Amino acid sequence: MTQILDVARTQVLGRGIGFDEAQAARALGLPDAELDALLDLAHDVRLKWCGDEVEVEGIVSLKTGGCPEDCHFCSQSGLFDSPVRSAWLDVPSLVRAARETAATGATEFCIVAAVRGPDERLMQQVREGVAAIAAEVDINVACSLGMLTQAQVDELAAIGVHRYNHNLETARSYFPDVVSTHSYEERLDTCEMVRKAGMELCCGGILGMGETVAQRAEFAAQLAALAPDEVPLNFLNPRPGTPFGDQQPMSATDALRAVATFRLVMPRTILRFAGGREITLGDLAERGVRGGVNAVIVGNYLTTLGRPASEDLSMLADLKMPIKALAKDL
Repeated sequence: MTQILDVARTQVLGRGIGFDEAQAARALGLPDAELDALLDLAHDVRLKWCGDEVEVEGIVSLKTGGCPEDCHFCSQSGLFDSPVRSAWLDVPSLVRAARETAATGATEFCIVAAVRGPDERLMQQVREGVAAIAAEVDINVACSLGMLTQAQVDELAAIGVHRYNHNLETARSYFPDVVSTHSYEERLDTCEMVRKAGMELCCGGILGMGETVAQRAEFAAQLAALAPDEVPLNFLNPRPGTPFGDQQPMSATDALRAVATFRLVMPRTILRFAGGREITLGDLAERGVRGGVNAVIVGNYLTTLGRPASEDLSMLADLKMPIKALAKDL
């Protein structure tokens, strides 16, 4: 098994060429005794091909709950018996949240809505929100509004949305086990339109939803083929009332193996810790940051609590990892 680490040193660290699917599967199969070596190598790859800076982002839900889709992990679906109920945030609240996010040192603020895709009411709210934030807060604005039409993609790019998030969620082969109300191809279409429109693409997914190790490797390779600017790595936090509510969170060692492997598959990509890391990794989150991750979401998520932003910022300071400055994005 150690041979795959030798390959990684030559191919990924030395030449910047990411692992393919078969190589990723071998890395994901490394025994626990070699996990530290895998993580250290992934950290070296991150430093060489991305640098030492860490990007910090905050997110806020503009429209919560009542989604018509049946994503089996999500408590915001209106089809499941979950405690999340539909709610809207007004523009002053968006601006306040953006200002609070910027105060942490974050360079990115993402407006999220639980929808299949935006209707005119939501697009108008986004127009007003993006304009108000741009006028008052020095921060990049991203959006995650579900599946888009070409006209919506073009408008978001025109009003200054910096980055668009639309996750593939899981491997193509496992997708039908996760969602039945739309297809993998529909998600992929939105991602490709976003890239062509000139916005940065944020596209990742959730690990630990019952996929096999082989499907985890498949997913990493499919993300690499899409070439997103950023890949958020979420870990399933089983939510009551959802079809995946009774699943057990994936183990910390499996999560760390995945983090390192995704870095070896995508050596130059922003790899962001996102939801679920608190219950999956606990105190080992720091090891993940020293194992390939170079971005974090601080504060709370959409329907679950994250670590206080101060704790993540303190962790980065202790690790002597500088926070990426906004000026370098502009």
